[in-house]
Amino acid sequence: MRYWLMKSEPDDVSIDDLAARPGGTVPWYGVRNYQARNLMRDAMTVGDPVFFYHSSCAEPGIAGIARVASTAYPDATQFDPASPYYDAKATPETPRWLNVDVQFVRKTRLIGLAELRTHAELANMRVLARGNRLSITEVEPAEWRFITRELMGLRED
Repeated sequence: MRYWLMKSEPDDVSIDDLAARPGGTVPWYGVRNYQARNLMRDAMTVGDPVFFYHSSCAEPGIAGIARVASTAYPDATQFDPASPYYDAKATPETPRWLNVDVQFVRKTRLIGLAELRTHAELANMRVLARGNRLSITEVEPAEWRFITRELMGLRED
């Protein structure tokens, strides 16, 4: 099992939107970065825990916990000319972009980026790296434990 942090703009899909969706599940569409695509394709497995992170908003940060709910499959938005994620070079026979389904587990208090930066235990966390723009990053097991236990006050299930 691996741990992940996945960024979503809350104006697009927030943790509350995820919780309200049928089955609490949403396709993680619109990823247009090869490294992030490859993580979904090659490294994610069903059941992997995910920090659901609100980005590009007034207060970015971890807003809840989700889980990977499917293996990777072609992102339908790449084939839709009306979509902002359309890719003219992609075809159903040779898709370029993939997504996984992500399922709601729980909403938590918002753990803002500024708060995450104050903890030495998280100093190497990828989301805190200068210039990081990736929408999907791996989270080390020790970082996951620290955030869930110390910052969220959760016990392991």
